[in-house]
Amino acid sequence: MFQLTRSKWFIFAVCAAGLAPGCNRKSKPAQPVHVVEEERPALATVVHVADPRAASQLLSGFYGVEQGSWRWTGKKFSVILATPDNVASKNVSLVFKLAVPEPVIQKLRSITLSATVNGVALPPETYRQPGEYVYTREIDAKILGGASAQVDFSLDKALPPGGGGGDTRELGLVATSIGFDWK
Repeated sequence: MFQLTRSKWFIFAVCAAGLAPGCNRKSKPAQPVHVVEEERPALATVVHVADPRAASQLLSGFYGVEQGSWRWTGKKFSVILATPDNVASKNVSLVFKLAVPEPVIQKLRSITLSATVNGVALPPETYRQPGEYVYTREIDAKILGGASAQVDFSLDKALPPGGGGGDTRELGLVATSIGFDWK
């Protein structure tokens, strides 16, 4: 015959009371699972690189904010931008506000900036003097068909780590803003 030992009696009591998982004969209805996705900030058509809200649009090749207004770039750097509404009916340009620091020109003599928008190459520009510049290129609306566009920049050369006054970073240009302008 079946004997209740002290340990079996305890298990029986716990199961009868419904306290142990898997022992409860009544099953509770399954609760719906709600997945909460954090909303990402809407993409901007113009990115001011020092703005913390724009940091998620700086995909690669940018260093930290300096003097509260600009960032160094590496030799290659990328951003993602929202495309203007009704882009097909507009004349759109890529506008990159940058500076070429004097140490870059002193050591490299010149630096050439190239860009692609969604993989389509734009004409490059070479800088031979230090100073502030605006790299502006018209863009065919056909390459801006989606809600956003990836802009990839590359330099033909950059200051190697240690080449910019002991800095351990690869230094290219100073960026302040990148975006689309349209009429």
